Amino acid sequence: MALLKRLAEGDRPALDFTLDGAPASGLLGDTVLTAVLTCSEHLRGSDFSAEPRAGFCLMGACQDCWVRLGDGRRVRACSTLLEAGQQVCREPGRSL
Repeated sequence: MALLKRLAEGDRPALDFTLDGAPASGLLGDTVLTAVLTCSEHLRGSDFSAEPRAGFCLMGACQDCWVRLGDGRRVRACSTLLEAGQQVCREPGRSL
């Protein structure tokens, strides 16, 4: 079940992406964090214990929302806009 439920702005165009190799969908203008949490129960696993994490500061100041994109880049999910076809890898419990 998704951690977040979208209550508004549902009329924006949908963007398909992959999350850990599985098909997922977000909306144009979503951050990667928003897109992941509206279709999943967590953003990634902790680097130390693999416990589920959902981001912390939500403004790009902490280190809690790092994910890896299909092109190898490591980005903060809270400040990276979702793109169509993007591949997002959470790599739970491993250092990104």
